Order: sequence, then C-alpha cells, then structure tokens
Amino acid sequence: MSKPAQIDTCQRFLFSQSDVRGEIVRLNKSYLDTVSNHAYPEGVRHLLGEFLAASVLLGSAIKYEGRLVLQVRGDGELSLIMSECTSEGAIRGIARFDSPPKSSEFTTLTGDGVLVITVDSRKREPYQGIVSLEGGSLSAALQTYFDQSEQLPSWFIFAVDGEQACGFMLQQLPGSSQQDDDDRDDAWQHLVMLAQTLTTSELLQLDNEALLHRLYHQEQVELFEPRTFHYQCSCSRERTARALISIGKEEVDSIVAEHGAVNIACEFCGTEYQFDAAEVSMLMQERGNVLH
Repeated sequence: MSKPAQIDTCQRFLFSQSDVRGEIVRLNKSYLDTVSNHAYPEGVRHLLGEFLAASVLLGSAIKYEGRLVLQVRGDGELSLIMSECTSEGAIRGIARFDSPPKSSEFTTLTGDGVLVITVDSRKREPYQGIVSLEGGSLSAALQTYFDQSEQLPSWFIFAVDGEQACGFMLQQLPGSSQQDDDDRDDAWQHLVMLAQTLTTSELLQLDNEALLHRLYHQEQVELFEPRTFHYQCSCSRERTARALISIGKEEVDSIVAEHGAVNIACEFCGTEYQFDAAEVSMLMQERGNVLH
C-alpha cells in the first residue's frame, strides 16, 4: 500500500457516465493541531477527527462564503462536540465534557441529542439544518440529513488514527447524464455497494488515486485538483475584549480587585489574553458610552 502524503486536502472526483460525485478528505496537521490543544481521551480525539473531516466534506457539498459549523449538544459523556470550516479553508474544533469520557461509542459520547449544521454566510441569511442522531454514527446522521433536507442520497465513511482524520463521501447529483430514474438508481446503488467494500485501514493508507483504482477500476472516474485546508483559530484580542464586556462590570471589577487583571484563554487554541486594571476600566467606559 502507498501511504498518502501528509498534507491537508479535499479532492473531488466525478463518474463520467453517472450522476454521482465524490470527495476524499485527509487532515493531518490541522487534526493534530486541533487535538493537541487539549488532553482529550482517545475516543474523543477519534470522534473530533470525524467531525473535522465531516465539516470539510459538508463544505464541499454546500456552497457558501463564510463558515460552516457542525455540532452536537447532547446529554451523553460529551456536553458539546463541534467543528468549523470556513470557505477559505480554515478549520478548527472542540469537545466539552464535565468528566473525562471513558467510552468510544458514538451514542454514549453524544447521548440523546441532535446534529446541527449551521451555514453562516456573508452574503445571505444564516441557514440551520437539524437532524436526529439515529443510526449510531456520524456517517448515518449525515446520510439522514442529506436524504431529508437536501434530497440528495449520500454515503459517508470516516477513518481516524493517531496521525490523521480521513473521510470519503459519495453523493448523487440532480439528473443530467442519466434521464431514466431506474438507471440512475441502479448506478447509485452499484457505486455505493463498491464503496462499502472500503476499509478504514485502506482509507488511511492508500493515496487517492490508488484508492479510487481499488474501488472503481472498471468505471470512468475524473479526479480533480485537491483543495488545501489548514488549522486556524478565529480568536483575537478584540473578540476576547467584547466577550469580557459581556460579562458585566460588577463581575469583572471583582476579578480585577482579587487578581489585579483578567485572564481569558481561548477554549479552542488555548491562547491567553490578559487585560490589566487600566484596560478593563477603559473597556467598561467604552461600553458605557455605547449603551448611552
């Protein structure tokens, strides 16, 4: 097996004789940068890797300019797990919990919740899609979402190890090359059946060309240039200052009185921002001017 190069990419492919497209995502550095900021148990690292890969795949399937957020808030061992992908290729993610989760099972980690997909576009009103967590996996939930909300049959598989997070997606497109519904359905079922023979170890170890040849050497497949992705947190001193103002003057003043300054760390990347007494006073004064 030829192991793929360690670069964060998503690569599209099309079947020339069928109304089906696909995407293969491979995240190495961005995945490691995301999970290295926190002491996550292995099961959480694995699921967060799936979420990161899924947000990239969704971003390739849904046209937008802005950011796409994929998250679950449930009553399982995780109170929140979310990933974010911008149209510029920046990704990040986080998981929250009260006690370190001991399980690696999707349903135990997420509990009874819903999968929420938010598209925050700069050019149109935000869109939010919500789907139940039936099926016992992120793949199943995403397939249900596309079936119900987008009316686009889709199929997903994810694979995560200690170094990378990978994802593979097939999606049926609106009819163009195939007008007969039975022919379209037969072609879709055939391509999905072949994809279902793909193992997680093959997804992790084979490069994209070898993987597609392994699955579809009898099909006409067009492979496009890959798009690159990178880890990037959107936190800043200005955004943190706005968050500080929202806490309220009385509480902030009590923190300054006790510690001499206010320290706020970004929960995504861990960057710490410090505001001394003079800065806090100025911020609160500006807040008062805005309110009046």
